[in-house]
Amino acid sequence: MAALDRLPRFEVRLGRLAYRGIDQATGLPIYQQKRVDIMLGVDLVLLAAKGRIHRAALITGDSDFIPAVQVAKNEGVHVHLFHGNKAQVHDEIWTAADDRTQLNEDFVRDISY
Repeated sequence: MAALDRLPRFEVRLGRLAYRGIDQATGLPIYQQKRVDIMLGVDLVLLAAKGRIHRAALITGDSDFIPAVQVAKNEGVHVHLFHGNKAQVHDEIWTAADDRTQLNEDFVRDISY
């Protein structure tokens, strides 16, 4: 994480892990991340409202980001959605985005350096 924090124009947002019980199949504890989505949504809205960004790239399929995307777009931000399998992308986030790109092996290979 320290290496990520040092990258230019890069922010790390740490949520919390919430214990959710024991996996019956493996006997291992189950943890779920909490708060990260809302932190990223708040960042998007604040940066858009302050005119600090004109474009935003989101890697998600989660409908939790829809209100933040709508506010950002109202502030003139162009939102590009990067996603996995289309079937796993919420229809409303798909519709809210200005552009969409599916992440797959070819895409990752093309941007690798």
